[in-house]
Amino acid sequence: MGEINYMAEFGTRLIANGYSILPIAPGTKKPGRYRSGAWGEFPGWPQYGERCPTELEVATWSKWPGAGIGVVGGAVAAIDIDILDDPDLALAVEKLCREHLGDSPALRIGRAPKRLLVYRTATPFKGIKRHPLEVLCAGQQFVAYAVHPDTGAPYVWPEEGLADLDIDSLPEITEAQALAFLDAAMALIPERLRPVRLETGTSEKPATGLAQEGTLPAIKSALAWLPNADLDYDSWMRVGMALKGALGDCGADLFATWSGQAGKNDPAVTDKSWASFNPTNIGAGTIYHMAMERGWKPDAALVLDGSVKADPVHPAAGLLAVMAGGDENSEAETSSEWRPNLSPFDLTLPPGLIGALTDYMLKTARRPQPLLSLGASLCAVGALMGRNYRTTSNLRSNLYIVGIADSGSGKNHSREIVNELFVTAGLSLHLGGNKIASGSGLLTAVHRQPAILFQIDEFGMFLAAAADRRKSPRHITDILDNLTELYTAAGGIFLGAEYANRDGQNDRKDINQPCVCVYGTTTPLHFWGALQGANVVDGSLARFIVLPTEDDYPEENTRTGQRHAPRSLIKGLSLIAKGGAHQGRGNLVGKTSGLDAVVDPMIVPMEPEARDIFHGISQSITADLRKAKGTMFTPILARIAENAQKIALVLAVGRNPEVPRISAADATWSISFVRHFAERTMLDVERNVADNETDRNHKRIREILRKAGKAGLTLTEVGRKTQYLEKRKRDEILVALIEAKQIKTAQRPTNTKPAMIYRSLELTR
Repeated sequence: MGEINYMAEFGTRLIANGYSILPIAPGTKKPGRYRSGAWGEFPGWPQYGERCPTELEVATWSKWPGAGIGVVGGAVAAIDIDILDDPDLALAVEKLCREHLGDSPALRIGRAPKRLLVYRTATPFKGIKRHPLEVLCAGQQFVAYAVHPDTGAPYVWPEEGLADLDIDSLPEITEAQALAFLDAAMALIPERLRPVRLETGTSEKPATGLAQEGTLPAIKSALAWLPNADLDYDSWMRVGMALKGALGDCGADLFATWSGQAGKNDPAVTDKSWASFNPTNIGAGTIYHMAMERGWKPDAALVLDGSVKADPVHPAAGLLAVMAGGDENSEAETSSEWRPNLSPFDLTLPPGLIGALTDYMLKTARRPQPLLSLGASLCAVGALMGRNYRTTSNLRSNLYIVGIADSGSGKNHSREIVNELFVTAGLSLHLGGNKIASGSGLLTAVHRQPAILFQIDEFGMFLAAAADRRKSPRHITDILDNLTELYTAAGGIFLGAEYANRDGQNDRKDINQPCVCVYGTTTPLHFWGALQGANVVDGSLARFIVLPTEDDYPEENTRTGQRHAPRSLIKGLSLIAKGGAHQGRGNLVGKTSGLDAVVDPMIVPMEPEARDIFHGISQSITADLRKAKGTMFTPILARIAENAQKIALVLAVGRNPEVPRISAADATWSISFVRHFAERTMLDVERNVADNETDRNHKRIREILRKAGKAGLTLTEVGRKTQYLEKRKRDEILVALIEAKQIKTAQRPTNTKPAMIYRSLELTR
């Protein structure tokens, strides 16, 4: 008898009941992914805290052997009572939980007497741990249906399981209520079960200026002042993260020895936890600070800063240099983590229809925006090419492009020109609405005209609603899901959703080789504010080519007047819409939608030199993907070659619709264009996209200092620009950024004494 697949049995019911779920690898409590016949890690699982999985994802997981089910925290919170050796105490805490938070019907037991109760939240909050009790919520998950790895028996729900409980039937709790319960419950916990906590002192500035990297002698000396007398989990994790940040993998033995001081130490768990640590803003400064608060005074002979070579004149010169600002030539810091470099790109209009259309937009614009006009032109021609042309590898011309510029910068002009030209050429059937009201509305439009262009103003606001799976209704979030699926279905068949009542209105909408192009315009504030890390990790953003204007307010063109579209433009657009006027190719015979539509696109060959160029970029991207493994950049990197080939296809057809060939020039221009703006997007993601308020504040201060350049800002100047922050929080962020080597301190000469300034270590784009 094979392993039970709980995902196949309960997955669909849990989704219908309002829970966000994910697959659990058999024999574990961790999210897992089944690939190439084996279970492995599932690094992208936190995205399901932002959205529920789609029906397609659940159907895929249901085929994975032995898949258990985890429920993602956020919309729900789970009270985990981790008491094993005292059944009466476990029951007493459960009773207290029901008295404080409500009588939840959702009680789960894995290894009795340990138990877990599930509640609903209106506002998700970060999990709270007070060992042996924990409230699991945002950013966490718990196993709902699986075989317990210790008992070998299934988890049980003695009353009612979540598969039988609608999420709205659970009692609702708040973070304040959860904290109040923990305070009351901890009074029941005897001293023998309470962990020793490694408290920090009240100093506002722990180790300001200290580097993240330390030296082994100094760390050993400091760690001796931090004995591990059965510390609580959070304190143990904090020391472990700081040790790895300070010494890297060289600190593994030191952490194992230090962890071994505790009676409850499990070497296997210690080793596994060490391997999972990935510190970015914690290191030697944290260890030194905690030790100093307990009386440690570093010997003068100790070198504290491991990032610089010891100076024979002064053993702490490296540390002092960092604290004082260091060498003016030390702006370029190196890091072992892969980061994008901005490759050069000079904007020159390509020959053919794309260049001609862009040029017409610029000549008729009051405020010419070359980059935005180019993006609109690519999408317009790409939509008309839809189902008429393809590459030898079956790539199509469906492009998603976003133009970013401030209000009043002339974003609307290119969209207006496209509308006018399509109407004049009799191609208005290829224009979708300026707004998409629902996922089903999108599919209806594409079913009616599978080669279609949507031009969306205020795209950032649209994206904010479509990407917000917590607050937006399903018919809105379905828009982004459908766009994602349509993007990948351009060379095949899109199968629409099934409805219970097929009445003509709700019949499944199948589309043969849909070609959807999206050109959106937005302001930077709305666009980056709409995104979260999940949109980057799940590939939603990677499908878009993001084009931020170089000049929000270019010189005004005073010679614009009445617009007269050149006949050559109208003729070129019409010819492409007909598939180069080739009979039997691209002309849809009769029915245009559904699986029986006649679609026979012309294959556009690639010249040998162009093929070699694309082969080279593919190898280069593969190397970058390997270096960037584990970062949020990989989805964007992975789409560079594909988007470049699509644009090369559009350029080739725009140059010669009747006998198109992708040339080396097409390949070179397209790769330079796509790679440059993909790298710029990655940098902007790093600077602007955050999943929580803490991360957002860190990035705001980093960006403020980056824009200040080498002149830097004094603490007072930073305070004026960050008045939305309390002084304590601002100071903590500055300390963390210094420790993470993202900013540094320096001195600015004044008429009196030098002023201390803060300066970004990333001064150029």
